[in-house]
Amino acid sequence: MAAGFLGLSAPTASADSVVSRIDVYSPSMDRWIANDVISPAGGGPAPTFYLLTGVGGGEDGISWFNNTGVRDFFDDKHVNVVMPVGGKFSMYTDWNADDPVLGRNKWQTYLTKELPAAVNARYNTTGVNALGGVSMAGGPVLDLAIQSPGTYRAVGSYSGCPRAGDPLGQAAVRSMVEILGGGNAANMWGPWGSPQWAAHDPLINAEKLRGTALFISTGNGLPCPVDGINSLAMAAGVVPGAVLEGITNMCTAALQGRFGQLGIPATFSFRPEGTHTWGLFEADMRASWPMIASAIGA
Repeated sequence: MAAGFLGLSAPTASADSVVSRIDVYSPSMDRWIANDVISPAGGGPAPTFYLLTGVGGGEDGISWFNNTGVRDFFDDKHVNVVMPVGGKFSMYTDWNADDPVLGRNKWQTYLTKELPAAVNARYNTTGVNALGGVSMAGGPVLDLAIQSPGTYRAVGSYSGCPRAGDPLGQAAVRSMVEILGGGNAANMWGPWGSPQWAAHDPLINAEKLRGTALFISTGNGLPCPVDGINSLAMAAGVVPGAVLEGITNMCTAALQGRFGQLGIPATFSFRPEGTHTWGLFEADMRASWPMIASAIGA
């Protein structure tokens, strides 16, 4: 069966956009995958901005669509915004083998081939794409651009750890796949040390991102108003988020250094505050939009 789409919910329209949910069949995973879509109400073909969520893949109800103001932000913008629901603990990559816990994951194939084909068939698009991802997806969005050259003209990586081929990168990946997800990362890219781990590391393969418009952001782990925290009494509730953002800050600094060595242009945003929260993620996505919009003609 070829990739296709199935309308799930009646579209809801505002002054300038239409919000809908569609199921897209993935032949590579042999299942239907839900996608929330914001599309402009009119005005001719529009580019498409794909937005990936964190470790739960949106299957836990935590996502751009549910936890941010994306519907309001993109309401008056001439762009299709597609937010897949799925991919928990998968690193949004193609796995070598089915996993007893996490099943069949072929997310690179879905995101670079199957989903864009279905979106272009269903919506009025220009065929020009951008990709954004947060937290678990912050590294994979860069890797997807590396693995599928030309698919995305712009990439926004928000509070991710873009490395996999060294001990820190391995620890970050395995913490999401194995500790949180219960899967076996050897089913993904083989045993640690196999060539695939390095092949999916944006730090190692940074040269392949040359020519793509890039926005890469992180906070530094200090609670601040952008997190949605209104008092120091609430700060204890973001200690895990503070630790996570400290790690993403370190990963992002390493990538900035690598880009500097290679002379690859990119926009890096290091906020002096901010923990691993949707308040920070949304603020950085909004900050990246002018660059992304310019790159894709939105």
